[in-house]
Amino acid sequence: MQCSDPLLVHPALLVLLADGGLRSGENLAAQLGVSRTAIWKAVERLRAQGIAVAAEARRGYRLVRPVELLDTETIRAELSDAAQRKLRRLELLFEVDSTNTHLVQAAPPPFGEADVCLSELQHAGRGRRGRRWVAPFGAGLAMSLAWNFREAARDLPSLSLVVGVAVARALTRLGAHDVRLKWPNDLWWADRKIGGLLLELRGEAGGPAHVVIGIGLNVSLPPEAREAIAAADARGVAVASIAEACDSAPSRNRIAGATVDELLRMLTQFEQEGFAPFREAWSTLDALRGRGVRVLLGERTLIGRAQGIDVDGALCVDIDGRLQRFVSGEVSLRLEEGAT
Repeated sequence: MQCSDPLLVHPALLVLLADGGLRSGENLAAQLGVSRTAIWKAVERLRAQGIAVAAEARRGYRLVRPVELLDTETIRAELSDAAQRKLRRLELLFEVDSTNTHLVQAAPPPFGEADVCLSELQHAGRGRRGRRWVAPFGAGLAMSLAWNFREAARDLPSLSLVVGVAVARALTRLGAHDVRLKWPNDLWWADRKIGGLLLELRGEAGGPAHVVIGIGLNVSLPPEAREAIAAADARGVAVASIAEACDSAPSRNRIAGATVDELLRMLTQFEQEGFAPFREAWSTLDALRGRGVRVLLGERTLIGRAQGIDVDGALCVDIDGRLQRFVSGEVSLRLEEGAT
């Protein structure tokens, strides 16, 4: 492996260190075709990006925690033949501001095809309502999928619910147990957040609609990753990982592949049939139905009991004996403390 461009030394170095094995600076320099000083600088750059690299005197460098790096071949192995045909581009980046921004700024794919972007490091990940999404290196997945609808269908506001169903199906098929959905765009396990969704739409009424679906998943969360997420979220949202929902350690690449596969299957059906065929599936996964909730509507807080969703995917809440309906752009939803 030769790496003549100094700016590319640190990702190339990461590939060599990914398995957690100890490697001497001399050996690393020889494999990358650079100086020992360049290796030291690359290690410092990895550390500056939050990647824990240990140095042992006169012995070399190693990652404190081995990681499974993203791999195109392993991801594609999870795709059905139909999904393979629909996937126009699968782009794996080392670092990016936001995978969603990257695809939003790109030309949309042709109708019936998708572009997918994943990144090992994401510096400006975004969640719903402008919140920051933290994806610690090697501990999660930051990915986005771009799709072009022929027309901005009436059911598009419910697309985030359908995306949640697709991601839950992907995790379940890989062995995750009891994955649930929290309206409108969170994935939960044991009342803790394991992932979130962000959809960005460009289009005109009656014309084509370009949608970018952003997905952030906590695959495994070592203590330092939990601390980073907690520090970035002033709301104190409890987090969990997909690893906690599985009997054996999950593969980041297999999760990515299964998620893309289920999304492409879902998008085809959604474009043809709308939200109706997914409503029951979402309701089965509903984490809050029948439970006490707080609905945050601007400066107001309403307390009631969640009653599922209606035919359009709007949230229904019983507040003082009166059923009220909310759409996702209006409100934030919290589980009422102590609610069962």
